[in-house]
Amino acid sequence: MTLALETRSVSRDFESRRVVDAVSLSVAAGEKVALLGHNGAGKTTLFKMILGFLKPTIGELTVDGHLPGTGTARRAVSYLPENVTFQKTLTGREIMRFYARLKRADRAQADRLLDRVGLGAARDRRVGTYSKGMRQRLGLAQALIGTPKLLLLDEPTSGLDPISRHEFYDIVAEIAGRGSAVFLSSHSLTELEAKTDRVAIMRSGKLVADAPLAKLRADAGLPIRIRVEHASGDIDEMAARLGGRRVNGRSVEILCEADRKLDRLNAIGALGAAVTDIDVTPPSLEDVYRYFSSVEDEGVSS
Repeated sequence: MTLALETRSVSRDFESRRVVDAVSLSVAAGEKVALLGHNGAGKTTLFKMILGFLKPTIGELTVDGHLPGTGTARRAVSYLPENVTFQKTLTGREIMRFYARLKRADRAQADRLLDRVGLGAARDRRVGTYSKGMRQRLGLAQALIGTPKLLLLDEPTSGLDPISRHEFYDIVAEIAGRGSAVFLSSHSLTELEAKTDRVAIMRSGKLVADAPLAKLRADAGLPIRIRVEHASGDIDEMAARLGGRRVNGRSVEILCEADRKLDRLNAIGALGAAVTDIDVTPPSLEDVYRYFSSVEDEGVSS
């Protein structure tokens, strides 16, 4: 397996304070991994070490098998920050061609990428006239120049409307499908649930979870939420029979362990026509994140 990114017990100290503490993780070619954590958890410092702006105090870190900051590593990684800034007097086309020259990439690819991110019609407008969302899409386009082996994204959908967010993740999926690794940090947890292969969670500088979302849900042991809508009759009686609680005049909410879900659904089904609707909701990524951000350290879930 080709690793675009690998960290082995990486720590970083600032004076007497350790802000990244023995973090070991990897991102393989074609893999999409989300990095989550509260402000101050160490995500930005880890990103800076990956980019070669900071060196680990201890531990080892490689980008495509090379030390960060070396010419080979810099050519392998592309970065999109949360707030991108470009020379306002240049056009989108001029910005893209400038970065294409820096990366020794095909100028035609730069033009195609403008179309792919939805900026084809604005390619000859000055960037100073772009909205924040347009600048963010331009930032994504320049990050994709040269087909990087590792795409590093920090709050990449900041400023994007819902449709643009959806299109953004379509592009990320395309890039990963062509073999680029994607490592992204975001506080927009809802949109990440079905968009990444794995979730890594940092807390106070430590990596406290690193696994696919399904495994993190299982490890956390969080309850499944089942909401049952009653056609008519005594909703309190239904709540008592199902072991749930009434949430309004017609619905009962039940919390159950994952391994008891089928038993609960069978009990609900036995009520027949009294039930008009059933909604089953597994723990969300936000629920999982909240759990791993608060539990005491017991090793990394992986």
